[in-house]
Amino acid sequence: MVAEALPKCPEAPLVLGLQPAALIDNVAPVDWSLLDQIPGDRGGSIAVQKDELEHILKELDTHISVAPLKKMAGGSVTNTVRGLSVGFGVATGIIGAYGDDEQGQLFVTNMGFSGVSISRLRKKKGSTAQCVCLVDDSGNRTMRPCLSSAVKIQADELSKEDFTGSKWLVLRYAVLNLEVIQAAIRFAKQEGLSVSMDLASFEMVRNSRSELRQLLESGNIDLCFANEDEAAELLRGEQEAGPEAALDFLGRHCRWAVVTLGPKGCIAKHDKEVVQIPAIGETVATDATGAGDLFASGFLYGLIKGLSLEECCKVGSCSGGSVIRALGGEVTQENWQWMHKQLQLKDLPVPDIHN
Repeated sequence: MVAEALPKCPEAPLVLGLQPAALIDNVAPVDWSLLDQIPGDRGGSIAVQKDELEHILKELDTHISVAPLKKMAGGSVTNTVRGLSVGFGVATGIIGAYGDDEQGQLFVTNMGFSGVSISRLRKKKGSTAQCVCLVDDSGNRTMRPCLSSAVKIQADELSKEDFTGSKWLVLRYAVLNLEVIQAAIRFAKQEGLSVSMDLASFEMVRNSRSELRQLLESGNIDLCFANEDEAAELLRGEQEAGPEAALDFLGRHCRWAVVTLGPKGCIAKHDKEVVQIPAIGETVATDATGAGDLFASGFLYGLIKGLSLEECCKVGSCSGGSVIRALGGEVTQENWQWMHKQLQLKDLPVPDIHN
């Protein structure tokens, strides 16, 4: 398949995100009656086929009465690099592929408008991935991504030049993308980049734990983020399997390790230092979509600025708290202002960006 690359920007972005398949999120508030009709665990993320996706979208048409369906560029890595660009003024770019369809154009437009460098995106003939994000009245989200027929970038399409000059590579663990992830990590390490990885979902950890642990034990992951459910799955069956034990395991293999605990905040480790930080912001989320992704944006910003481990966690907590105040994984302008105010109140560095 011939991939058409967008024009290159002259300067390398500081932070690069690897999202092999561009993705559009369809975000909607729903009640239990619709969630009960959808197979799989409520609150999790399970891949669906195109006909299943279309069925859910059709059902949404008849259920949505309070707020309309929101469409935006989505995916964990997208949320993180867009957050760094818009909320923190950090130069970011994204590597991946998008289809020659309406969804692909929406992805490119959204990311370009957000200031993310899109020159490393390849346009391919085919469809762009989509995900339905169903948010209940407690703010919990149930995700149903459709990736099977979507275009994505392959390992042999990456090049050293994609990574030259950047400082961080951000990626999300996915066993189906393991080949391209490993290729990206090889190039990143050759070019002196640090690698940040998110553990994706408890189902992903559960279904491919051995491959994940092998990747972590390689020593190539510098920073790892896990939520409480992912942490539990990582050590399932072992005598000690709580968040602290998972943090200890991650800390043995990564320079920085973070386990987010939802409304209870987070715990983090760097070398022998361990910190615990309470959550900042709403105790009840409007929508938890993107909370971990935006936490990662703030934490990475803290590392880039040379902040302490505790300060990195506090900035992450502020940015994670900003996204849960509205639907979807994209922070509104009003909520970025809320985040900047929180940083000010806590005597943390406020990004010098003009909104």
